[in-house]
Amino acid sequence: MRDSAPDLLVLHAVRIIGFAGTPVIAGRFELDAAETDEMLRDAEARGWVRHAAFADLSGWSLTESGRAENERLLAAELARVGGAEEVRDVHRDFLPLNARLQRACTDWQLRPTSHDRLATNDHSDPVWDDAVLDELAAVEHGLTPLADRLGGVLTRFRGYDTRFTAARRRTAAGEGGWVDRTDIDSCHRVWFELHEDLIATLGLDRGAHP
Repeated sequence: MRDSAPDLLVLHAVRIIGFAGTPVIAGRFELDAAETDEMLRDAEARGWVRHAAFADLSGWSLTESGRAENERLLAAELARVGGAEEVRDVHRDFLPLNARLQRACTDWQLRPTSHDRLATNDHSDPVWDDAVLDELAAVEHGLTPLADRLGGVLTRFRGYDTRFTAARRRTAAGEGGWVDRTDIDSCHRVWFELHEDLIATLGLDRGAHP
C-alpha cells in the first residue's frame, strides 16, 4: 500500500501548511473534517500540535515534539515502501529548479534600476514580466517528471504539478497575484509546500544539500 495513514496525513498537513484551521488541514489531503478535528485534539493532548488565535486568525501549528514525531512517521513510511533512494534523487533534481523558482519570484517582486537594485517591480515593463512568466513555465516543465516520480512512491505526493500548473496558468491570464501570494494556492505557495514535504520526508532542513 502506498497510501498514508490518516493520523500521519493530519500531522503532516500541519507541517507543510505551517498554520491553518481544521477545515484547511482536512482539505489538504481530502480528509473528513470531524475526524481531522478529533485527530488534532488527540495530537494536542500528546503535545504534538498547539492551537492559537490572534485577531481574527486561529489555527494549528506543530510543536518541536510534533515535528520530530512527524519526521519519525514519515521515515517509517518511506522505509515501508522502499522509497528513500527515489525521494533523495528527486530532491537532488529539485534543488536547481528551486533556485530558479526563487529567482523568478524575486524578479516578479523586484526590478532593479541603475539607481536602486531593490526597486519594486511595478509591472510596467511587459518584457520583464513576460520573462518571469516564461521562467515559471520552464519550472513547471521540469516539475512534471519529478511529481510523477514522487507520486509513484507515495500517493500523498500527488497533485503538486497540477496545482502549480493551475496557478501558473492564472498568472499567464493576467492574475499576477498567483505568482507569489501566500493566502492563495499560488506558484510560490505550492512550491513552498513541496519543498517542505521533501525535507520533512527526508529529515533534512532547508539549507541542506544532497
